[in-house]
Amino acid sequence: MASGLARAALRGHRPAFVGTAVATLFAATVVGASTTMLVATGTDGVPAAARRAMEAAHVGDMAVVLLIGSIYMSIFVVASTMGTAVAQQHREFAMLRAIGARPWQIRRATAAQAVVAAVPSALAGCALGAVLARWWFGGMVDQGLVPRAVAFHFSWVALPVCLAVAVITSAVAGLLAASRFAALRPARALEEAAAGRRELGLLRLPLGLVAVAGGVVVSRLLAGQSSDEASQGAFLVLLLFCFGAGLLGPRLVSPAAWLVSRLIGRFGSAAELAMQNVTTQSRRFSAAVVPLVLVVAFGTTKIAVRTTAQHATGSAGPPGEVWLDYIGTALYAGFAAIAAANTLAMITAERRRDMALLRLIGSHPRQVRAMAAWEAAVVAGTALVLGAAIALFTLAPMLRQAFGSPLPYLPWTTAGAMAGGTLLLALLATGLPVHVILRRRATETLATA
Repeated sequence: MASGLARAALRGHRPAFVGTAVATLFAATVVGASTTMLVATGTDGVPAAARRAMEAAHVGDMAVVLLIGSIYMSIFVVASTMGTAVAQQHREFAMLRAIGARPWQIRRATAAQAVVAAVPSALAGCALGAVLARWWFGGMVDQGLVPRAVAFHFSWVALPVCLAVAVITSAVAGLLAASRFAALRPARALEEAAAGRRELGLLRLPLGLVAVAGGVVVSRLLAGQSSDEASQGAFLVLLLFCFGAGLLGPRLVSPAAWLVSRLIGRFGSAAELAMQNVTTQSRRFSAAVVPLVLVVAFGTTKIAVRTTAQHATGSAGPPGEVWLDYIGTALYAGFAAIAAANTLAMITAERRRDMALLRLIGSHPRQVRAMAAWEAAVVAGTALVLGAAIALFTLAPMLRQAFGSPLPYLPWTTAGAMAGGTLLLALLATGLPVHVILRRRATETLATA
């Protein structure tokens, strides 16, 4: 029965599981590239002169940091995407419980879905990661970080790492998303599937608060340390805040939508409806906010460190290490941005029934598009505010110790480009699925939804 449920879910929720597969593909690509780079830049078997040069450039330390960052971001994004895909099946789970399905059967079906979606993507991502790592290694050679005497070589260690991160993360996230719902009584499951669940779980709220509090405490402690120690600990602050934002997402999105609704309530019925949707479906929209927060926080932190150093001292740092920092930032931010767009597209595609109902009661396609655009604007705006706040807390201790001021210097053109890019990403990821949905007749959409 579990395999049958898994096949039915994959057929009935294609957009969600295609989105999960895409997120896993990019996660495996980044993890595979980082793992291969760690092995390729190792000093075993390297001539003594080349080994000393690589140690002087801290190539090994940077490779370790890149790998840890890629694994963390992959777990963060894949778990969020898989959780969203499973949450979209709650109505089917409720019906299955009502006709006698056991909780363990639903959990087993969810685990099967995760494996089916994750394994092919992990294998393909590992292969793409090898190609990316080869290009990355060549850039490090050109920048003088790795001597030309060191040859690039691929390691099969990347394959089990990619599979472990993708499959285990997907399976655990899917099981966690399904476990509570599968354990509900059938009547309660049907009620919650229809009305949605707005409160946070028993562990999610305290863990989120602990993570945010930990980020604040660590940031304050680092403010009294040396510049090097503050820089080394800054990444921990970033991880704690992003983890907390992920757990507290629904509680953060709903107030943001309420505040925005007070500002744009006069912009028409489409804007008002969008605000109501975001407020009442905060759990759904928070799944899209979290990856965008990661993009903004990580990108702002990495870029602002260099622009502040350039503004204060006239130099952003050694050219080779600056290049590596920007390449790593672009890679991670690009991966998280794709995951954010992917999640937004998944959410929009799963709302095709709601949009068809709006069409049937007389809404013009232009109004539906406007509603979706306002929703995307709220998601992007919330992510920008949260991401900027996380970046400021992360940067404050290291900038205070290095330059005497906790405030970063970020050119307005850079800040504007980041804000505009985030908004454009949200608009495109929402607008394209809406355009596809509206091309069909509303009655056809309802018949197949």
